Amino acid sequence: MAAGGRYIFTASMDVTPEKEDLFNEVYDKEHVPFLLKVPGVISVTRVTNEDFAVNMAGEVKQVSLDDEPKYSAMYEIESPDVLLSPEWSAAIEEGRWPSEVRPHTLNRRHSLKKVMD
Repeated sequence: MAAGGRYIFTASMDVTPEKEDLFNEVYDKEHVPFLLKVPGVISVTRVTNEDFAVNMAGEVKQVSLDDEPKYSAMYEIESPDVLLSPEWSAAIEEGRWPSEVRPHTLNRRHSLKKVMD
């Protein structure tokens, strides 16, 4: 993800296991391409959580992300106004996402961060 954007909007969620393949297919092939056409959306990066270990102050700490949603998409956007635009609103309702995928998502979380210059 390029660091030049001013904001990072993150959408995180889990999906029911039986719909996981459909979720990933639709997210990659439909949802992201539709949102990349929205004016002000610079880039999209999808990630999944992974437990890890980190050495802090000479002590190795194990970190589990069991309470966090498994999937996240980070949208680099020019302004928070992008999220209120008619183009954004239309894009999130295109394709199979609203009818075939969204009903099977849970533990949804959204955040907006301003990139520090």
